Amino acid sequence: MATEASFAVPSDEFPLGTLFEQLPDVSIELERIIPAQEVVIPYFWVRGTTVDDVEDAFSEHPGVKRIQFIDSVEDEHLLRVEWAVDYDDVLTTLTETQVALIEAVGTDKQWTFDIRGDTRSDIADFQSRCRELDIQLTLTELHALTPVETGTEAALTDTQQEALVLAYERGYFESPRETTMEEIGDELGISQQAVASRLRRGIKHILGETLSDISAPSQQRT
Repeated sequence: MATEASFAVPSDEFPLGTLFEQLPDVSIELERIIPAQEVVIPYFWVRGTTVDDVEDAFSEHPGVKRIQFIDSVEDEHLLRVEWAVDYDDVLTTLTETQVALIEAVGTDKQWTFDIRGDTRSDIADFQSRCRELDIQLTLTELHALTPVETGTEAALTDTQQEALVLAYERGYFESPRETTMEEIGDELGISQQAVASRLRRGIKHILGETLSDISAPSQQRT
């Protein structure tokens, strides 16, 4: 049965964590990655800073060959990283074990990786391989894939849904607001920037699913 899991990794255990030495208040979020057999070259977002030279804020790391700045939108910066293929870390282990990465968010406290395997043994193989490579990771959640999901639920990751539900229950969407992102982050154990990222992406997915449902009947009538 398909299984999903969440792992926590110390912030300095992942190559991009060198950014937190210079900018401890930012958060980093990887774009969804489909493991390739030889190399993974993803895009990632840095959020929570107006520093123009965010590319230069990364320290050299043996796991990274090159980081390239792509674009900025206010305090969000899109970059592209080329990993060193001979460096063993979480991403190379995902590639080796053919486990899919759903979401990865990093703060100066820790990295959180949400992954999915075709079977529970796939998750166990990934975890065993990380131990062999002395990668420090802690399993924080493990569950079978929900057999029936609505289109909206399927579009959301577990962490996005958790943040949205908590924000709704605490009155974040009320006017005036009854809580803040910082307070939500304290409950979830993540930074304010990570909360903002999860809410923004979750709302985007919900809107996309809702609007596609609305437009479908009109397209059928044309």
